[in-house]
Amino acid sequence: MKMKAALLALAVSLPFAGTACAQTVADVHFLRGDFGAMVSGTITGDAYFDYRLGASGGQELFAELMMSDTNGNGTIYFNILPPGSDGVAIYNGSIDGNVARVTLPDDGEYTIRVYLMGNDRDTGKTVGYNLDLSIQ
Repeated sequence: MKMKAALLALAVSLPFAGTACAQTVADVHFLRGDFGAMVSGTITGDAYFDYRLGASGGQELFAELMMSDTNGNGTIYFNILPPGSDGVAIYNGSIDGNVARVTLPDDGEYTIRVYLMGNDRDTGKTVGYNLDLSIQ
């Protein structure tokens, strides 16, 4: 990853370090000439973290979620929500896995929602993660 993409990822993740609230949102912007970034954070219990990014229909969104540390089982996932979604996903990580390559159907702002499931969510465990995002 280019140095400036790494700096962008750091700029996106630093304001949100620590435990996520019921919902935390960050806009992801790629630096000119870059098509991807890595963001990091933590999720605790039933909280979730939304990363928003604009894209055009026909572009391909790549997302890979990796656990970095946990005090539980590490049951962390992400969903991809299309523009205007009320929570209905076009990609569901708990079913399809933590690596996605999705051709986007419409122009607009997409949301990548990171969340916990199972015992980690129910017992308030904390899971650290790295989320690699790119659009081509």
